[in-house]
Amino acid sequence: MKDRKLLNVELRRITPEQYRAREASGLVIVLDNVRSALNVGSAFRTADAFGVDRIMLCGICAVPPSAEIHKSALGAEDSVPWEHSDSAHETVLRLKEEGYTMISVEQTVHSVKLDGFTPEKGRKYAIVFGNEVEGVGQDVVDASDMALEVPQSGIKHSLNVSVCIGVVLWHFRLKLT
Repeated sequence: MKDRKLLNVELRRITPEQYRAREASGLVIVLDNVRSALNVGSAFRTADAFGVDRIMLCGICAVPPSAEIHKSALGAEDSVPWEHSDSAHETVLRLKEEGYTMISVEQTVHSVKLDGFTPEKGRKYAIVFGNEVEGVGQDVVDASDMALEVPQSGIKHSLNVSVCIGVVLWHFRLKLT
């Protein structure tokens, strides 16, 4: 069987305005001191692909407009709404007040393996991803409702934050659609 790649015009892409006007998914991403602009751009692109409602950029975190963010986001920084806050901890507390279940993606004493977690339909989730070296801050972990970790089999015990975002959002998509 021969197969043909679809042309861009066949992909039926929506505009940034249509993205922002679509029905809310109930998913928010929080980036806690993610310093690499390329990782932030990748987060925007992945958030766009999975229909995330907004990205919260916290602490020392690259923010649009940025040529480096655009390099990996490819315009998704224009479709996914975002906010910047100096404090991930304060952002987590605010999102909890807005009714979000706060999930830190981090290896903790009581973290739940991602493949053993099923999100509830109709519930709002804010998922926190941490700094490339330090991970999610302990104060943010403490303020979260739970911690999820991605099961791994190799000698390393972490993934690049942009890869981790893709894995976690794919899991949520599988379980919520």
